Amino acid sequence: MRRPSGSHRPVLTTENELTVELLINVTPQETRVATVENGMLSEVWIERVQKIGLVGTIFLGKVNRVLPGMDAAFIDIGLDKAAFLHVSDIAGCETLGADGERSVQPITKLLHEGQRLAVQVVKDPLGTKGARVSSNLTVPSRYLVMMPYETNIGISTKIDSDEERARLRTVIECARGDSKAGYIVRTAADGASDEAIVSDLTYLRKVWAGLQTRRETAQPGDVIFHDLPLVQRMLRDIRGEQVERIRVDSRETWRTSVDFCTEYVPELCDKLEHYPGERPIFDLHGVDDEIDKALNKKVSLKSGGYLVIDQTESMTTIDINTGAFVGRRNLEETIFKTNLEAAQSIARQLRLRNLGGIIIIDFIDMNDVEHKRQVLRALEKALDKDHAKTQVSDVSALGLVEMTRKRTRESLEQVLCSECPVCAGRGMLKTVETIGFEISREIIRQVRQFDIENVLVLASIELVEWFSEERSDEFAELQDFVGVPIRLQTEQFYIRDQYDVVIQ
Repeated sequence: MRRPSGSHRPVLTTENELTVELLINVTPQETRVATVENGMLSEVWIERVQKIGLVGTIFLGKVNRVLPGMDAAFIDIGLDKAAFLHVSDIAGCETLGADGERSVQPITKLLHEGQRLAVQVVKDPLGTKGARVSSNLTVPSRYLVMMPYETNIGISTKIDSDEERARLRTVIECARGDSKAGYIVRTAADGASDEAIVSDLTYLRKVWAGLQTRRETAQPGDVIFHDLPLVQRMLRDIRGEQVERIRVDSRETWRTSVDFCTEYVPELCDKLEHYPGERPIFDLHGVDDEIDKALNKKVSLKSGGYLVIDQTESMTTIDINTGAFVGRRNLEETIFKTNLEAAQSIARQLRLRNLGGIIIIDFIDMNDVEHKRQVLRALEKALDKDHAKTQVSDVSALGLVEMTRKRTRESLEQVLCSECPVCAGRGMLKTVETIGFEISREIIRQVRQFDIENVLVLASIELVEWFSEERSDEFAELQDFVGVPIRLQTEQFYIRDQYDVVIQ
């Protein structure tokens, strides 16, 4: 029996048990999905009507430019910026030599300008960069990912049982028959019945056949395959055995989700609930507050220490500080405990903020080799729950941990924020004093260059007050020095570093 809609009951867990609750908030302009693990927000996805993610979408593209020096090409897929295609992402780019060695062909032998090519977005456009695409197309479903241009069968490393891996491989090999398309068996297939796997494979074949038909009549820039909307995608990909419940605050979305789960993910049907409460669903676990915190550079730790996270275009740096935590025994023990707590927090923040690319972690220096090993192991274990691929290096001679996290979509900050119009993304502003001295130098430059009778300075309120109140004596000296009267005029909408020196 399905529990009453909107009911809220506490989630009881044992120490090592992980329970997941999905909260889905739907408005006409935006869909947000929050993953709450053991009562704590771990990930959030946001899809807006005007800016839907493109990862997984297949376009019919046209080769704009081939760059042999970069082993890459730019592909027009109908977006503002051309997409980037590296030679290693081109289907059939490898050849087998007489000695059995595989080598990648030159891109000039694979592509030419004006060529039509079906490509799939593997990384959304980020900042000034266009999308990254691949011609090694894939089509995902609940249990499998079809790779039409490959022949191998891959199985998720998270499926540990050798017997289960062998069973799944046998099912796929028998079901695909003469069609030698490759497949990746997803984690969700662990324990799924043979019939469910075969049904999934059959579904993928139908999708691929329809995609091929659309490609024949498509024009460059046309979409020939689009992945599911956010909610259905989450329902398809989440591991059902871990999910305690899924709460949706839109009745229409709840109904479509029930229909989708009934057909594709029946084990989730009884976990779907419509939430009709007046209190916003994200307030139940303080999700909006956690999102706001995730936009700050500083992250407080329970011990009193804190993290400082700096996100730049090239990399993300994370610095750990003991802060108010003084410990009970000695400095080394205090540092060790702070670093252990930081490792857990960092893994959560990477998922919550969706930080990708190169990440440099500056743990507090530890002298004990065993402590270093335990902190690194704690970080790796905490990252095991991350759906994105991560790779962590050992602690360097400088005490830094370098890691990478696969980036496919924009970070939370990039989705929710824009560049500051005042500092233009620098994060710093010149002081009033610095701008004041710039204005003084500009006045002197103009007076020496032109024959003028007076000067008018248009500036912000704080600059005018700085000249006329804090530095009135120096302002008078400036007028004596240049020998012409200087008038100050406030411009209400000028920011600090905006000013005009008008000569008359």
